[in-house]
Amino acid sequence: MPQFEPVLLANIHKPDSHTRKAYEASGGYSALKKILKEKTPAEMIDLVKASGLRGRGGAGFPCGLKWSFLPKNHPGPIYMCVNADESEPATFNNRILMELDPHQVIEGTIMACYATQASTAYIYLRIEYPTCYRRLEAAIAECYDAGYLGKNILGSGFSLDIFVHRGAAAYICGEETGLIESLEGKRAWPRIKPPFPAVEGVFRKPTVVNNVETMACVTHIAARGSDWFKSIGVPADPNNPRDAGSYGPKLYCLSGHVNKPGCYEQPLGITCRQLIDEFGGGVWKGRKAKAAVPGGISMGLLTAAELDTPLDFNALGKVGCLGLGTAAVTVMDDTTSMIDFLHNTCRFFSHESCGQCTPCREGTHWALAMMERIKAGKGRVKDLDLLLEIGDTIGIIPGSTICGLSDGAAWPIKNAIRKFRQEFEDYIKTTNPTGYMVTEAVPALVPLSVH
Repeated sequence: MPQFEPVLLANIHKPDSHTRKAYEASGGYSALKKILKEKTPAEMIDLVKASGLRGRGGAGFPCGLKWSFLPKNHPGPIYMCVNADESEPATFNNRILMELDPHQVIEGTIMACYATQASTAYIYLRIEYPTCYRRLEAAIAECYDAGYLGKNILGSGFSLDIFVHRGAAAYICGEETGLIESLEGKRAWPRIKPPFPAVEGVFRKPTVVNNVETMACVTHIAARGSDWFKSIGVPADPNNPRDAGSYGPKLYCLSGHVNKPGCYEQPLGITCRQLIDEFGGGVWKGRKAKAAVPGGISMGLLTAAELDTPLDFNALGKVGCLGLGTAAVTVMDDTTSMIDFLHNTCRFFSHESCGQCTPCREGTHWALAMMERIKAGKGRVKDLDLLLEIGDTIGIIPGSTICGLSDGAAWPIKNAIRKFRQEFEDYIKTTNPTGYMVTEAVPALVPLSVH
């Protein structure tokens, strides 16, 4: 692998890296000064478009293209929402950026707001991140003191206010319109689209929603140029018109059964095996990998034979996964029960479903009920086919729900059963050899008697 220079994590080990003084000593805010002086908002959008930056929050939508969807010559106000909810299991890269280098995120946010002409930005932060909250609030105050925020920033005529809004920690708020509803003080039910947020977002005004890591990437694109950014990662496949390429550095979260879990910055496109062996120190306790989650549990599963798959926006779909997601890799060794994995996964999505869409509300509930029955030793082989039917019929991709939470709930079901079906069948046949249909409550579900 060619030598790679980290940029997103370059400052995190320096003393007081969260302060403006330390950030400016490393060249911080020089890109902002240059952009405000030398580029128009339209030119800033073109710069990000040319870089090929795709959103780091999970969907991978081209960032500059998203900004260009805003209506032209709108009287305003226009809003920017920075998604710092980070509720995808095993994902912690945004937390590291906000705690240890918040000014990098804020500088990118200011330039993104300049490009989109947003006058107000909200950083939507999950309540379980108290250190992030304190660091962001302190960093924003430092920016006002330095003239990087407020009226007529650095004499450019551009004005911006940034506010940190703390959410009550719901997975559904990672969906951009669910986030917007919560920000407005309502129940976080995703909105039917269209209209999209670029037309009607916060307070029914044009809005852009971008991820924390995406904002950090904007900082370096502005400082180093689009050609530099595009020189990193995986070029677009010329034979696939739907592949927009996977460009730039990426923060990979690595956890589970590895010797050195952590957050590692590498170019998009390294393989899952490289991440585990070269950065995670291999699978722990001398064991072998059985499976790995490639980007948060909503993305599905890689088998041990699929670990050489590149971690980019295109390759993971070729092995049946939903996508790259947040690039949060969780490794499972060869002692891990797939029944336990799928039970825990179904329990998570059943709990986090907002309940607005019937296929998701009922599908996640019944998937959990069947997995509880299977785990309790009362499952049937037929249940596996019923679970697959649920997985194949809920979600945006079959067109049955408003948001993608149900797709995230479905993919682990489909991957786990189709890729490890023999393990599921062996468990069912061992624990319930007669295979009869249970109609009474199983012990795991019987409430405690009150005496």
